[in-house]
Amino acid sequence: MGAGQSRSSNQLVVPQANQALDQLKYEVAQELGIQIPQDGYMGYMATRDAGAIGGHITRRLVQIAEQTIAGQSGQAR
Repeated sequence: MGAGQSRSSNQLVVPQANQALDQLKYEVAQELGIQIPQDGYMGYMATRDAGAIGGHITRRLVQIAEQTIAGQSGQAR
C-alpha cells in the first residue's frame, strides 16, 4: 500500500453488495439458531455467536467464488 492508503475504512468495493451481505447475515444467523437484535445493533451479542456468523458467511462467500471461478473456466466439479 502506498502512502496515505488505509484499509481500515471497511468500505465495500461494490456498495450494492451491502444489502446482499446483510441478507446473508440474517440467513446464516437463522440457520445457526442465533437471534440478531431487532434494532440491528450487535454490540451486546456474544463474541462466540458473532464469530460463528462471520465464519459461516466467509465460508459461503468462498464457496460462491469457487463455483463462479469453476464455471468461468469451464471446469466441472
